[in-house]
Amino acid sequence: MSVSAQPGMGARGLWALLAALRAGWCLLPQAGYLHPDEFFQSPEVMAGDILNLQVYYPWEFLSSSPCRTVVFPLMTSGITYWVIKSLQQLDICSSCINSYTLLVSPRLLFTIFSFILDYSVYRLAPSWEADPWKALVLLAGSYVTLVFYTRTFTNTLEGLLFALLMLLVSSRKPNGSLAEPTSGPLIGIVTTAGFFNRPTFLAFALMPLLYWAGFIVDSQRSTKTVINHFLKLVLCACFTAIVFITADTFYFTSVGLDNLYNIKKNSLFHVIGQLNEKMIVTPFNFLSYNLNPHNLALHGSHPRVTHFTVNGMMLFGILHILAIGAGCKMLKQYICQLMQVKSYYHGSSGLLLHSESKPTLLLFYFVPLAFLSLFSHQEPRFLIPLILPLVLFSTSQNRAMKWKYVIVIFNMLGALLFGCLHQGGLIPCLFRLEQLVHSPESSNYARHYTLLFAHTYMPPRSLLNIKKKDTHIEVIDMAGSEEETLCQAVEQRANDFTCSDCHVFVIIPGTFRATITKCGVSFLNETLIFPHLSMEDPPYLPFLFSGNWRSQLGLYILQLGRVQQSL
Repeated sequence: MSVSAQPGMGARGLWALLAALRAGWCLLPQAGYLHPDEFFQSPEVMAGDILNLQVYYPWEFLSSSPCRTVVFPLMTSGITYWVIKSLQQLDICSSCINSYTLLVSPRLLFTIFSFILDYSVYRLAPSWEADPWKALVLLAGSYVTLVFYTRTFTNTLEGLLFALLMLLVSSRKPNGSLAEPTSGPLIGIVTTAGFFNRPTFLAFALMPLLYWAGFIVDSQRSTKTVINHFLKLVLCACFTAIVFITADTFYFTSVGLDNLYNIKKNSLFHVIGQLNEKMIVTPFNFLSYNLNPHNLALHGSHPRVTHFTVNGMMLFGILHILAIGAGCKMLKQYICQLMQVKSYYHGSSGLLLHSESKPTLLLFYFVPLAFLSLFSHQEPRFLIPLILPLVLFSTSQNRAMKWKYVIVIFNMLGALLFGCLHQGGLIPCLFRLEQLVHSPESSNYARHYTLLFAHTYMPPRSLLNIKKKDTHIEVIDMAGSEEETLCQAVEQRANDFTCSDCHVFVIIPGTFRATITKCGVSFLNETLIFPHLSMEDPPYLPFLFSGNWRSQLGLYILQLGRVQQSL
């Protein structure tokens, strides 16, 4: 083996290990809970519609305010839940539906889809003067890939569609020669699908579409051929939009899949009449809601520079800093050229196609970042699609190599924080509660369970695996209630004598454990689930250096004692 081949072989082996880690960590599963949207924009809705479980439907999926397409939830979580439901009905797997499969099966599908990123990087790297295997290692080793791209976020799908779009518009073959322009139909389908998944996809699609348009104009001598390319794109985009609109209109006017499956009982003319009366275009509803500053304020307002100064650093670390430094240098050089009146006009396609790869990749990164910064609500996960151009830029000319130890430590800490610690006790807690409420004792006796969650993220009720017809289990989400409100709710249930066999459990982080003791109630037992880090109720630093540090980084399951039981 030649010496020059050894680094490549080493990078291949490292990528294979990181790819196995990605799949294994999904199956483990990861306990970290990043944001309620990873459950409530897909798995929770499909668990209610397909598996007939008790769930909480978010407002975006209510027929009164349809702001999310149902197509992608059906194609991801819906398919996986249909599979495990079919396996159970066929007695191939008698207990296929449980908290583990409800959590892992949709994540596993997303994890498989995440390798679209790896394929895109491998194909695109030579075109942007980057080593394919080094780029793959940087991608697979990023905690963004390990944590975010193995979760059921619409942002994850947005990143995958962005990768496909960049692959489709690539104007060069892996050997560096110019390729034939990609025909418009696929680009139109991907762009429209991305728009219906998240309307913000247009911010990511802008530069790839301009790149493709510039290449089409430069490479085609006939105006008729150019028009033909654009016409195919528009027609396929319109057809894709019709498919999404039809599916969403069926779903939301039928109020869920239960009624949608029964629609065959109605006449075809009645169905067509429903579509004509109320055509639902979810992206327009989404934009109408989010363009209202008052609505965005309900979800949190941030300074316009949050993506540039905080979120980019939080997700990508030193890679974000390298991109900013190169962007400032490029901007300075461009201004100097303008001042010297050298090549004053090159045209947009010239800038994109004939310049070096560095400025183009920076535009792929910073243009979406700038557009997303126009909105006051800015969360880190909105930027995860940008990992693709950033990885390609960072590995071209070996920019990231001298920072490799910093990158490794940064990603290890990110994976630990977001993959394990952040709200990390809630999912294991739901696993335990699912076993409790479905235990033989609960099945043999008419026990009533009240599960009261306080100061945690929204608990995905689907993981409790409770059928809609089961009324003996009540889930109460107190969110971030004040001490007085929480104590009133706890005392009311502790002193409720109307139920002879009621069991009340309070789930609360260790940092809020002392508050419950002030409520004047007793506990039959308590269980500590470790680790659990609540950033909304952060641990007290002095306690972290004491013998009680585990309680500060844990989640408690407290079973309330009844007054008559304590006598």
